[in-house]
Amino acid sequence: MSTTHTTATRRTHVQLAALVVGAAFLLVGVLGFIPGITTNVGELTFAGHQSGAMLLGLFQVSVLHNIVHLLFGIAGLLFSRGPLSAKRYLVIGGIIYLVLWIYGLLIGHGSPANFVPLNDADNWLHLVLGAAMVALGSILGRTKA
Repeated sequence: MSTTHTTATRRTHVQLAALVVGAAFLLVGVLGFIPGITTNVGELTFAGHQSGAMLLGLFQVSVLHNIVHLLFGIAGLLFSRGPLSAKRYLVIGGIIYLVLWIYGLLIGHGSPANFVPLNDADNWLHLVLGAAMVALGSILGRTKA
């Protein structure tokens, strides 16, 4: 009689959070290229504040902006494989988004420094997203003493 043993790999809460956040970033990155979901796709530029494309009619996007979302998504999927890497992804990624929020507040929307591009909706989403990622990583990533 042969017995087959399978080892089920259980993800921790912080790993699941990183996986979900990464998947959401991937989805947003793809949606940024889809006409109808992104308005004015014909006005999509590689970078810069001149891009007229708007994800969900609210968030100004460019090819570079969408690529950043895709890369953050891939990173989330990869770093969700281990608890420590998932925590670091969420906390460091959240800090990056908080810095991006501050950057978006400080630069003029018509400025050449607005190369991503960012608008008011992007800025406030980056604040909420950054704070949520840091909180998820910090709270769910705690280890037991």
